[in-house]
Amino acid sequence: YEICFVPDNDYRRFLKDRVEGLKEKVDGGLFVDKNGNVVGKHKGYPFYTIGQRRGLHLPMGKPVYVTDINPGTNVITVGEEQDLENTYCTARQINMVKYEKVPQEEMPVIGAIRYNDDGAPGFLTQTGDDQLTIRFADARHAITPGQALVCYENDDVIAGGWIHKISMDQ
Repeated sequence: YEICFVPDNDYRRFLKDRVEGLKEKVDGGLFVDKNGNVVGKHKGYPFYTIGQRRGLHLPMGKPVYVTDINPGTNVITVGEEQDLENTYCTARQINMVKYEKVPQEEMPVIGAIRYNDDGAPGFLTQTGDDQLTIRFADARHAITPGQALVCYENDDVIAGGWIHKISMDQ
């Protein structure tokens, strides 16, 4: 990807040079597998996304994907494509649109998990004043913390928020 104001298109270097302390904080992080075994080194967690496959440069003998990012430890977990499948996601910083509160536990909705997502059937529960949890009817691919969750009832937006946590079971 090109960024017009980065002359050599090396946005990693550009950010490390300009964000005070970033280079020291993120250089030399570890890639680990789902069992915690170190499988390589990376260039800093801010430069990877959940679901990413390209640019990992890990000699694993099979395609691997970023399945988790831990900013606190600068550790990135990699796994197989099926490791990206999740059924539950929790969103915070919610905005209730159609209702003041979700009117029922396990309310049938269509949940969209990123920009341009058509959404998928799920069941929405308000799990706090500022928190929603959706259980999708079928596992969704690469639900990503930091992305938007938007829930619909027919064509009406019920609520939205920022994805905070994902899991295969609650």
